[in-house]
Amino acid sequence: MTDAPATAISRIPERPTLDGIEEKWMQVWAQEGTYTFDRERALGLPREQVYAIDTPPPTASGSLHVGHVFSYTHTDCLARYKRMTGHEVFYPMGWDDNGLPTERRVQNYYGVRGDATLPYEPGFTPPQEGGEGKSTKAADQRPVSRQNFIELCDVLTVKDEELFEALWRRLGLSVDWNINYRTIDATSRATAQQAFLRNLARGEAYAAEAPGLWDVTFQTAVAQAELEARDYPGHYHRVAFHRPGGERVYIETTRPELIPSVVALIAHPDDERYAGLFGTTVTSPLFGVEVPVLAHPAAEMDKGAGIAMCCTFGDLTDVQWWRELQLPTRSIITRNGRIQAEVPEWVAGGPGEALFAEQVATKTTFSARAAIVDALRESGDLDGEPKATQRKANFFEKGDKPLEIVTSRQWYIRNGGRDADLNAELIERGREIDFHPSFMRTRYENWVGGLNGDWLISRQRFFGVPIPVWYPVDAEGEPMWEQPILPDESQLPVDPVAQAPAGYDESQRGKPGGFVGDSDIMDTWATSSLSPQIALGWRGDPELFDALFPMDLRPQGQDIIRTWLFSTVVRAHLEHGTLPWKHAAISGWILDPDRKKMSKSKGNAETPEDVVRQHGSDAVRYWAASAKLGTDAAYDTGQMKVGRRLAIKVLNASKFALSFGEVDGDLSGAVTEPIDRAMLASLASVVERATSGFEAYDHARALEAVEAFFWTFCDDYLELVKDRAYGDGAAPATRSARAALRIALDIQLRLLAPFLPYATEEVWSWFREGSVHRASWPTVDDAAAGRDGDTALLGAVGEALAGVRKAKSEAKVGMRAEVAHIVLAGPGEWTDRVRAAEADLRAAGRITGEVEYAEATAPEVRDAQLLPVEKVDRGGTAVDA
Repeated sequence: MTDAPATAISRIPERPTLDGIEEKWMQVWAQEGTYTFDRERALGLPREQVYAIDTPPPTASGSLHVGHVFSYTHTDCLARYKRMTGHEVFYPMGWDDNGLPTERRVQNYYGVRGDATLPYEPGFTPPQEGGEGKSTKAADQRPVSRQNFIELCDVLTVKDEELFEALWRRLGLSVDWNINYRTIDATSRATAQQAFLRNLARGEAYAAEAPGLWDVTFQTAVAQAELEARDYPGHYHRVAFHRPGGERVYIETTRPELIPSVVALIAHPDDERYAGLFGTTVTSPLFGVEVPVLAHPAAEMDKGAGIAMCCTFGDLTDVQWWRELQLPTRSIITRNGRIQAEVPEWVAGGPGEALFAEQVATKTTFSARAAIVDALRESGDLDGEPKATQRKANFFEKGDKPLEIVTSRQWYIRNGGRDADLNAELIERGREIDFHPSFMRTRYENWVGGLNGDWLISRQRFFGVPIPVWYPVDAEGEPMWEQPILPDESQLPVDPVAQAPAGYDESQRGKPGGFVGDSDIMDTWATSSLSPQIALGWRGDPELFDALFPMDLRPQGQDIIRTWLFSTVVRAHLEHGTLPWKHAAISGWILDPDRKKMSKSKGNAETPEDVVRQHGSDAVRYWAASAKLGTDAAYDTGQMKVGRRLAIKVLNASKFALSFGEVDGDLSGAVTEPIDRAMLASLASVVERATSGFEAYDHARALEAVEAFFWTFCDDYLELVKDRAYGDGAAPATRSARAALRIALDIQLRLLAPFLPYATEEVWSWFREGSVHRASWPTVDDAAAGRDGDTALLGAVGEALAGVRKAKSEAKVGMRAEVAHIVLAGPGEWTDRVRAAEADLRAAGRITGEVEYAEATAPEVRDAQLLPVEKVDRGGTAVDA
């Protein structure tokens, strides 16, 4: 049992309440540094006695939702358990500031948009403040310089983070608030840039001009991990290509506007319908461009006509065909999602030149499609009218328009998408991680096994970590891309758009013989994938980093296994040749009433601030902790009400257990009565089950065991021993009850502390010094007084008491009515156990007359003679909530 000294029982309030205890203990924990990580102690301990958590940095762009509360509570329960088991717990907090969500929020909040061509405006005041989440049209947003825009991003994210921290503190997260980072701060920028430069030096990072997914709304490249396949309305168009002899070959396409960019027709090599066409050529309708007919196994024989046009580029299959069949590039879609203005050289001079110039060039894909379809009708190359369909299109997960594929120069990090050996190594890394639950490993392996390209890390935005590269400019004023100028690691962080490289000055920017800076930033995952390195001080505190890396735990959501989890494994594997952590705890999703995942982007997320204030932090934590890792859970305020009732019961039951004052002498030696020993024997079993639950990363199993016992303790044990506990303090039976109550309370408060930190801390302060959250986790030895107790005894007597209560209820008399005669029937072992505690049963059940026992296959009250009292007391007992 804990060594914390006892304190005066006078600390017990007359009317215990949950009101105000959050504000009270938040302040105490902050002032006393209850959850502070002791760096020096950690460095002096064996590694297995330190527990390091790679806490997820939430995106600071607006507000949190209950899904965050759900998953972060899971982590906090484990962190509290580890701290109580004697581990020095490294539990930081980070904020993921940079990236598209932040920029979009700033645009809407302040009514601005960044423009790299504009000069910096000192003292800039935005046109509005407080967009209330409403979108602002780009045309209505005031353009501001890159630096002004970045400053606004920095201001707003700090405001959001302050609100987030206030909520996390109220929820009772036991992080060390002295250890925090922002993914845009100087340390994070320097760390991300250092890792990138080392990737570049080893050949793991590279720049390439290649087709890539492009979001026309956000005007940025998008990585494979950020895709969502969504249904998108379209039409199938049956279109004729022409063989040299005039014979028609029909294809079906949903994107006829890409006919000017076609480079081949593709069919499956086993498709007998087109076997005679392979190796021949056809000409495109309207434009008369000659293209080959080729075979490729990725063509789908049962889709449409079974033969498809390969355009550069309509979808990712086009990219695959283009790369593997070494086809020419004929791109016509530009970064703004419109068709290029110039007539392509392969179209110029042909039959479609005027059509392209007059009706297609500069048009949106929608308008260009309409023009092409009208022209196909007129030429007779459209067979029938377009047929409506739902097609699958790739979207950026935060965007609302289908992605285009645009050729551009981008930066990549090798991730096994094109390297079979590296792919196998990363799959093996996944097998070294202990996933909780274990089936989540399959999601990791499926993602890695399905990669078809390297990790695109560059983004064409403002608020992020700059790519730390400059390029010399030749005599003609052209950047020399193949001769990058790189900073020394000691110079980091750098901003190539705002700083000149060593050996140059700002006046040479963009001039012949001078330099240009890379204007791209890294995507947010390129920084957050280094959260272990940032939090542990890879650059600034190598002693701590070497001592605690790899970390112990990565907790996160299942939907970012493919992004955050995988990218963190990639960076650790490439830089350190190891895993970033040993365990991955994967939370499920919170579902709305329609059983759909809650998310801010879907507009169905509940914000937690009001929920926490209405029900209380302990109640909300109880709801969250009741769900196992990897299991989706419904948003259930009813469950929160149960949690609040549990927290209130902890206060009231504890007041009763402590109301008898101190028990002199050895507590364990004072426990002599069978039912007291039985209760403690059962509690020892609960300690074992709760401990094994936490050790297996199953906090829900631990909570279930502890809560079930606590209610039995309150509903049965307290009622059974109440009269005896109120007896003569010198009597052995009374001392036994009081000692057992004190031992049980001490153990149960520590068992409940990870789940209900406020209620348990409040009660602990009534009779102990220090914090329950720094007390030791209970062991079986703490309940040694019940070591030889009969664990089935309390349940048997509880069943008998329930039978007595039922008999009174059916007779419609109060629970204080006396029982003149009762027959308790049950198996022999059951009746023997009831006899052993008959005195307590009599007192709790107000049995003043004879108790008879009879044989039965199941426990029951066979007969009861009740003596009603003149005034039925329906007010309950001293321990009722």
